[in-house]
Amino acid sequence: MNEPDWVTHAIWWHVYPLGAVGAFPADGTPPGPEEHRLRRLVGWLDHVVELGASGILLGPVFASMTHGYDTVDHGHIDPRLGDDADFDLLVAEAHARGLKVLLDGVFNHVGRDSAIARRSVDAIEGRSDDDVWLLRDADGGFVGFEGHDALLTLDHSHPSVVDYVASVMSRWLDRGADGWRLDAAYAVPTTFWAQVLRQVRAEHPEAWFVAEVIHGDYPAFVQESTVDSVTQYELWKAIWSSITDANLWELAWSLTRHNGFLDSFAPQTFLGNHDTTRIASTIQDPRHRAHAVVVLCTVGGTPTLYAGDELGSTGVKEEREGGDDAVRPELAVEGPGTDDNPVLRLHQDLIGLRRRHPWLHRARTSQVALTNTTFVYEVRDRDDALLVALNLDEAPLARPAGEVLACDDASRQRDDVAPHGWAVVAP
Repeated sequence: MNEPDWVTHAIWWHVYPLGAVGAFPADGTPPGPEEHRLRRLVGWLDHVVELGASGILLGPVFASMTHGYDTVDHGHIDPRLGDDADFDLLVAEAHARGLKVLLDGVFNHVGRDSAIARRSVDAIEGRSDDDVWLLRDADGGFVGFEGHDALLTLDHSHPSVVDYVASVMSRWLDRGADGWRLDAAYAVPTTFWAQVLRQVRAEHPEAWFVAEVIHGDYPAFVQESTVDSVTQYELWKAIWSSITDANLWELAWSLTRHNGFLDSFAPQTFLGNHDTTRIASTIQDPRHRAHAVVVLCTVGGTPTLYAGDELGSTGVKEEREGGDDAVRPELAVEGPGTDDNPVLRLHQDLIGLRRRHPWLHRARTSQVALTNTTFVYEVRDRDDALLVALNLDEAPLARPAGEVLACDDASRQRDDVAPHGWAVVAP
């Protein structure tokens, strides 16, 4: 396992900067660099610390035309966010609070207006001696990414593309970043990542790399690409659908699969991100939303919280133009405010439990008792163990013996796990 030691304690707060700072105003006039909007995120850093997270995962911050995933310049901050000095300030403020910073790298494709695309066109049309860095189809045209003609796929077999991506990663790690999320990594040959990361790790051995992988053989991808982790979409789906459908057998099965992944790497676990419907909108019954957070904070992996979920934010992703807007909203300039929020307190309590038990990072789960609507599982790493009880039922559930470390309010007043309650116990 390649991951740096500090990742054992990592809990990420994932934010989509272009949405969070209002880069898509209603009047259609984007902010300019003189507004330095990236600095707005500094106002949220104390909240991240108080939440208990140890780092911020920034969505795309590099120059792009629209949503950030159509990068036109990997060398500069998007003008709608500000300038490179604003990035330096954000990183300095994060590090001053003990927070790591993870960047989102879009290296499968580039925007049609990027310098790479323009140079490739000039090379094809004989206006320059540059190489073509874009993938071409049998007819000589550029290959779009998943049907999006504005996103042009890089030629990952080209040695110059390998060197370019490695240099981009190293440049921003030199500037203070602590690692990279690799967007659409599943669409890129694993041999490409292995070549790139060999170069980058030679200069930055403490950097962490997590690949966006949705389906497929996660352990094989990690082994072949040499990334440290991948996004655990299998567990994400199992958490919300098993709770929504009152079918906790699905969660139990997914946790068995999850144990196998932990044999070779610690997956990035999450309940939502910039591409998914908010967990508070997915799980309709408010009594059961806490159960998802309990699972996230007690099973092995590297947990990530999507900004706003810890406050109970809602939002439904739709498959249409602008369908991501509801899950990528603007954040308040002044931060989350000081009003008492029970959802925030829940997250703080469970993240605090997680931070006090860092061995959970590599812990495996085993089934103790299971029905459609109740699940008791043990989570263990060597001599350390916890018992977790989830109850979606109308009837109470027998509570495992031991010291109650955390539970819902109703269960705190009784000797069992209340209907629709939960508990975490030290046996």
